[in-house]
Amino acid sequence: MDEVQVGVVRQFNRTVTQRVGALNDSFLSRGRPLGHSRVLWEIGDGAELRELRARLDLDSGYLSRILRSLETDGLATVSTDDDDRRVRRITLTPAGLRERAALDELSDAQASAMLDPLGDRQRVELAGAMATVSRLLEASAITVSLADPASPAVRASMAAYFDELARRFEAGFDPAVTLPTADEQFRLPAGLVLLATLHDRPVGCVGLKLHEGGVGEVKRLWVSSEVRGLGLARRMLGRIEAEGSSRGIHTLRLDTNRALTEAIALYRALGYREIDAYNDEPYAHHWFEKRI
Repeated sequence: MDEVQVGVVRQFNRTVTQRVGALNDSFLSRGRPLGHSRVLWEIGDGAELRELRARLDLDSGYLSRILRSLETDGLATVSTDDDDRRVRRITLTPAGLRERAALDELSDAQASAMLDPLGDRQRVELAGAMATVSRLLEASAITVSLADPASPAVRASMAAYFDELARRFEAGFDPAVTLPTADEQFRLPAGLVLLATLHDRPVGCVGLKLHEGGVGEVKRLWVSSEVRGLGLARRMLGRIEAEGSSRGIHTLRLDTNRALTEAIALYRALGYREIDAYNDEPYAHHWFEKRI
């Protein structure tokens, strides 16, 4: 890792934590630290404990302590779901809702105080830089790892992938018509699946079949619309190349539909070249290959 880049990130973190008041034990002079205030704000109109913990990437014990503090202050209540006793839900009390409104007002004032000393051009520059940082930090929070093709997260990703194909293909898409891919074909040693997650939510997947003769076939590349533009598809394909190469694969192949113009452009940008059809996939119009 570049030491200069690491130093810049650390300097940025120090500047931001000081500027937003994270070092104070009373964020925005409301009598509680930033972490407690952030959790209160994120609860909003109510949230499931499990979802809140995943969204904020918080340790369960630490989050429990924060919620107990908010309950003690009369700002939030924790209850169990009537239909599923395993599900715990957090809601704000009327006092908690008033506190959240106060945090909104004070946070707006804090943001304005950062912008006010700057000229118009500097304000645009700062806002644009912050938007870029937020986007890239979101990208860095995405994890890509090997997964079981039968796991609920992969199943959900594949379902989302098929739904998108049905919307985008000219004649729709029927999973029963496309060439079948059984779970066993996505399990080692026959193949593998990569799953991308953000705050425990599946946001992307891609499969790789490991054929004889050093040939691998890329299948089911999907990226959720909520994270498109963050370079995830490129990142997953790079990981697929690494996984394939480590298992003796020297050539990758894939097929795709002409409606998926962004995917076609990405494949070409990554060095895939168009070849003759190597299968009889009914939904394919283009076939690509890359030496790795």
